[in-house]
Amino acid sequence: MTSRSSARVVCVDFGSTFTKAALVDLDAGALVATASCPTTVHTDVMDGYDECRAALSVASSVPGVACSSAGGGLRLGVVGYERAITAEAGSRVALSAGARVVHVASDRLDETAVAALLADQPDVVLLVGGTDGGNAEVLLHNARRLSRSALKVPVVLAGNVDVRDEVVDVLRRRSKRVVATDNVLPEIGRLDPGPARAAIRQVFIEHVIGGKHLSRRPEFAAMVKAATPDAVLAGVELLADGAGGVEGVGDVLVVDVGGATTDVYSVVTPIGEDAELRRNAVEVMWRSRTVEGDLGMRSNATGIVASAASERLVDDAEVAELEPAARRLVHDPSYLPENDAEREVDARLAELAVTVALRRHGRGGKNLREVQLVVGSGGVLRHADLALRSRILGSATGDLAGGWPVPEKARTTVDEQYVLAAAGLLVDEHPEVAARLLRSCLA
Repeated sequence: MTSRSSARVVCVDFGSTFTKAALVDLDAGALVATASCPTTVHTDVMDGYDECRAALSVASSVPGVACSSAGGGLRLGVVGYERAITAEAGSRVALSAGARVVHVASDRLDETAVAALLADQPDVVLLVGGTDGGNAEVLLHNARRLSRSALKVPVVLAGNVDVRDEVVDVLRRRSKRVVATDNVLPEIGRLDPGPARAAIRQVFIEHVIGGKHLSRRPEFAAMVKAATPDAVLAGVELLADGAGGVEGVGDVLVVDVGGATTDVYSVVTPIGEDAELRRNAVEVMWRSRTVEGDLGMRSNATGIVASAASERLVDDAEVAELEPAARRLVHDPSYLPENDAEREVDARLAELAVTVALRRHGRGGKNLREVQLVVGSGGVLRHADLALRSRILGSATGDLAGGWPVPEKARTTVDEQYVLAAAGLLVDEHPEVAARLLRSCLA
């Protein structure tokens, strides 16, 4: 029994609404069992974890590893030079690191701009600005402004490396916590998200998790390895690339329909002209995540209706039909449909959320035509039958009027057992095991 337990691990996602646990056999690279329960954020999030472990009937010796979006996840503010260049680059990197960007400031900060940043209550500030060897004045000015402010959260510095040491000194002399890393935009047209993404993850684990006071038990902070969207993106990348002797599936597109947001992840390998393409001052991120904060099945249901109307996906008659139901969902986010008519409203909202989110993501400059696999995620898809899943995800391959490069030969599936997050948690220490898990459940 001891040897069997040592070859297993419990992968946990402390979600904003539900805590999901997956028991993985590390020898076989296989999913043994799953469990979920409401996230116990109002008591101690580890209470829900204990409930999941009990449902899985695992021995106390089986370790756990976790990601978290409980307590609002990772809130990040971006301070950059020009909004269209370095601030935009910082925002894209923040999204890939699993953060929710709550504030973007550009150019020279003044007192009003600093006050606006603090009012949005970020957990971390990503400070960027200037290409390497380029303008350094704005980055230094903003560092001095932040150093003299009431900012109490950590700063990740990822700007012009020529003044990195000076900026660090400016912030630390005023007792600000700062982690310095490579520039997110070392030169115009070249985006380097990896180092900043790793630094944001480090700060999330070391400072943010404890600061949210989600648990009194020290093992919680020890378990958490990433923000949930960061872990999911790592799982999506692994699904595309493979590892060891496990072959990847190629280009992947994932759409996650949640109660508050709809997230889209994609991993695309540029080929031909795309491989040399520089459409903008900030290049396309071929591995990325976008978050649509106005598209949520519950707290942002009215945003789905408004956005669908803007995209001309619904006419006035359907708007009049959907709006009252959407308002009810906003006021009662825990509501579950009780009859066929209400289930039809939920399905339609999900269908519209997926379509709008994919259009916005797909218009970002990537060529998604070669995507081999589209993965749907979220409770509305997990609880749907095959016909309904096909309908909700239909726009992923059939939205020919959407103005984006729709996958031409992709097949669709649903992450029924939350294995993308689990694989993302395992990829660093057990890459081939995690890849095998994904292939067995999704590919």
